[in-house]
Amino acid sequence: MRLDRPGGPASGTTRRQGVTVLLVAVMGVSMAQLFLIGALGPRLVEEAGISRSVLGLTTTAGFGVAALLSLSAGRWVDRLGARRCLVTLLLLAATALALIGSASGAPMLLAAVALGGLPQALANPATNKVILAVVEPARRGAVTGWKQSGVQLGAFAAGLPLATLAVWTGWRGAVWTAAVIALLIAAWAARALPSDPLTADGGPPAGLPRARVGRLALFSFLLGCGIAAVNTYLALFGTQSLGLSPVVAAWLVAVLGLTGVAGRVGWSRRAGRLGQAEALLAPLAAGACGAALLFGAAFWAPILIWAAAAAVGAFAVAANAVTMVTVIKRADPRTAGRDSALVSSGFFAGFAVGPPLFGFLVDAAGYGPGWLLVAAEFAVAASVATSLRFRTRTRG
Repeated sequence: MRLDRPGGPASGTTRRQGVTVLLVAVMGVSMAQLFLIGALGPRLVEEAGISRSVLGLTTTAGFGVAALLSLSAGRWVDRLGARRCLVTLLLLAATALALIGSASGAPMLLAAVALGGLPQALANPATNKVILAVVEPARRGAVTGWKQSGVQLGAFAAGLPLATLAVWTGWRGAVWTAAVIALLIAAWAARALPSDPLTADGGPPAGLPRARVGRLALFSFLLGCGIAAVNTYLALFGTQSLGLSPVVAAWLVAVLGLTGVAGRVGWSRRAGRLGQAEALLAPLAAGACGAALLFGAAFWAPILIWAAAAAVGAFAVAANAVTMVTVIKRADPRTAGRDSALVSSGFFAGFAVGPPLFGFLVDAAGYGPGWLLVAAEFAVAASVATSLRFRTRTRG
């Protein structure tokens, strides 16, 4: 897919900026359901009768589907093209959000969230291929950071404007509003991106070594376990353990979103300038481990929950963006969809596993052991990243 148009450097910069904004919006919509369910969790528990365990299973339903489909979604993107897949994922996201807003019970809610796993599986492969087609190598790290920050802007939108809207319209009205926004972005993508070919030609694609992809996927799995638990239960923890109101507790998700944007843009820009972007992964995972321990300390000093939420965004959420920079720097453009999807499958599998484990542990033993579990997941992720960096060094 080529987005080249006649014109000088200024027009090229304008096109790149326009596509960057579009990719930010696509990523935000692709995971909007996760953050909406997290931010509106207290209302779902109180008004819709959803239990804490079922709240965790909603994340499992969506990301379980995303993890399974990611094993093949990258090949679909490589064959069909990024434009077709971007428009399709936005339409699917709008449908899933509309069904979530119409859900009358736990089974329908779980089914609607499972449908939302389809756009999640397509998002990273499609957007990464757009970056490889549009952006010059020197700018790819920064653009990838902005693109990945779209997920956290979605968290901010869920935690502040949409959660506030729910005060007047109810939680269903807030979710239906998100569905309309997804439809508008789908129309924008269909108009802004040119048609792309069904197949790519050229010599045999190189792609990333399978062992490297596997280690990045394992790191992403552990990272996803911890991040998803925080996203899903942060607002609920604030209301149930620290006495925050539902609106104020939702602001915690917004704080996580804002620091996640800053972290993803800043760390991805730095990773794009490094010869080995993966060198940043271990320190970021270690910082995330410290953030999880701060959640436990918030029992004695509640103000620490705000620092913990900010640190998860700055370190854990940013680490996911750095893995995508690593893929983009190393992947063959013709197979970038496949490599991106395989790494994403680990992240989505973590999102599917992390919240129910956390929820069941909290139901059995309380939030304290739950936050220790999250800290342990981030600590093991740091160990995996250290191994990845060592292997990269020794193999040159």
